[in-house]
Amino acid sequence: MAQSLYWWAKETHRGTPVVVKMENPNNWSMVELESPSEEDFMYTNDGVPKGGRNKNAKQLTWVLLLKAHKAAGCLTSIASTFFSLTSVIRRRVSSGRTDSTDTTETENPAVKSRMEYLAPPLQFLANVCIVLFLIQSLDRLILCLGCFWIKFKKIKPVCKQELVDLESGDGDGYFPMVLVQIPMCNEKEVYQQSIAAVCNLDWPKGNLLIQILDDSDDPTTQSLIKEDVNKWQQEGANIVYRHRVIREGYKAGNLKSAMNCSYVKDYEFVAIFDADFQPSPDFLKRTVPHFKDNEELGLVQARWSFVNKDENLLTRLQLINLAFHFEVEQQVNGIFLNFFGFNGTAGVWRIKALEDSGGWLERTTVEDMDIAVRAHLRGWKFIFLNDVECQCELPESYEAYRKQQHRWHSGPMQLFRLCMPDIIRSKISIWKKGNMIFLFFLLRKLILPFYSFTLFCIILPMTMFIPEATLPTWVVSYVPATMSFLNILPAPEVVPLHCALPSF
Repeated sequence: MAQSLYWWAKETHRGTPVVVKMENPNNWSMVELESPSEEDFMYTNDGVPKGGRNKNAKQLTWVLLLKAHKAAGCLTSIASTFFSLTSVIRRRVSSGRTDSTDTTETENPAVKSRMEYLAPPLQFLANVCIVLFLIQSLDRLILCLGCFWIKFKKIKPVCKQELVDLESGDGDGYFPMVLVQIPMCNEKEVYQQSIAAVCNLDWPKGNLLIQILDDSDDPTTQSLIKEDVNKWQQEGANIVYRHRVIREGYKAGNLKSAMNCSYVKDYEFVAIFDADFQPSPDFLKRTVPHFKDNEELGLVQARWSFVNKDENLLTRLQLINLAFHFEVEQQVNGIFLNFFGFNGTAGVWRIKALEDSGGWLERTTVEDMDIAVRAHLRGWKFIFLNDVECQCELPESYEAYRKQQHRWHSGPMQLFRLCMPDIIRSKISIWKKGNMIFLFFLLRKLILPFYSFTLFCIILPMTMFIPEATLPTWVVSYVPATMSFLNILPAPEVVPLHCALPSF
């Protein structure tokens, strides 16, 4: 049998045959199996039968019509998707409101239930958080304005006693009896630096006693600290080592036990340093003189400085937060209210103020805040010295930072519950009572951590799925940006463009 030259009669197909069925001009159908190649339409001049060329042209026309039909369908699908996306964007921009003529979506039961049952409570919660956010932003702004005013007027606490050089032999200086306490627990890495720093304090040796309050449960650490204390005793330092057999009350219990020693009654002031703090030699000479002729003064608090502030991103972020705390919050409250939260270290207390306030109590994990509140309710005043710094270290790992923040934030709620009756019954002014209840406790210690998380981590993402509940642009962008700028002003060195930022 001779081989056929027509492409539909080939035994080996290189293209895709197309079967076209035409019963009549108005009723036809096509089934595409495989598109033909160009070689399938190549014939020799003598191999094409009469009428074959016209037949191939008709079939090619149907193939092109099929391709055009499929292309038109694709374009239609793309256009439909584009218009749907444009409609969604338009509704989001218009805060979830659609045109009154478009009732398809509003008639959807799921959309109607979302609008009627989910959006109203979410919007109410968002409005409550916005109000709290505005109050907190106003509080921050007032604190910043107060700090600017202090800098502009150059206001700072001034002691009545001039600093005296011990080597000059001047016997008229003010050198009362001072007790220095260093509570520690398993501080194997930093105990040497802190002990050396307090032993080198520039203060008469006869008027200074150093207590190393070791709560370590590691025998090796205990022996190392004892050896270091013995070494400084041999060098002439008036230093003692104390270890509790029954370790109750954590840091508050340790300090309370040390204050019960019989020789404490001979001392007028007590300076407290954590194990990772290193005071400068003139620390006592720059803090204790503020107590002279100021019998109402109960606490002098120094500022912290950080030796590892540039270690990593975590330490830089901590520096921003703590710089605002000391430079703005502590300084403004100390100047205008004579009250702030004791930081638990780098401070000098009048022992009479501690005893009058009830001493150290183990009822909460924030014993420093507890003693400060009770002392303020008893009428004692506080001074914050922004120009006196005490070196310490910031947590460099997330685990250490998490533990520190847990200690700092786990007790204010319990302390507020315990102190609320005492605040109401106290004899301080109504203004100071309101400041302590609403600003010191409720806003800064209790509400702030919860509402900020709720607003920016829960409500804001939910508004993307429930567009009927909206947040104003200034709440999401403008006000947080302004507050962030104010927060970094006390520590512009952490920002790469710090040369362009003013410094307090």
